[in-house]
Amino acid sequence: MEKTTDKPLTRDALVSMQVIDAKGRLIGKVKDLAFSVGKNGIALTVESDSGEIQTIAWEDVQAAADFILLKPQIVQNTYQPTQSAAQSVQQTQPIQQSTQPMCPTCGRPLTWIPQYQRWYCYNDKKYV
Repeated sequence: MEKTTDKPLTRDALVSMQVIDAKGRLIGKVKDLAFSVGKNGIALTVESDSGEIQTIAWEDVQAAADFILLKPQIVQNTYQPTQSAAQSVQQTQPIQQSTQPMCPTCGRPLTWIPQYQRWYCYNDKKYV
């Protein structure tokens, strides 16, 4: 089980943080936090380099530390092939997904670690 030692993020820490989608593309920077009347949770108001403003629900955030990484958009696949023994052994090892984001620190591709459901940079030896 993963041990969480992360501190809560304050508004000041979030504002001006870069927002990156699951494919490693820069979406923009956080301008402010937003709340909707009658709904639980917060949203991020993000401004792109071109000045476009968009709102991103906090539920769509996968990780937040030095930058904000959004969750990949999950496409439901109704076809599920059976697994051979070799495939199940491969599944226990870290895999690299095709929608692989880049590390914001070193710029190298991140590796998806299924056990922890997080992206990891082997170069910097840290989760993002």
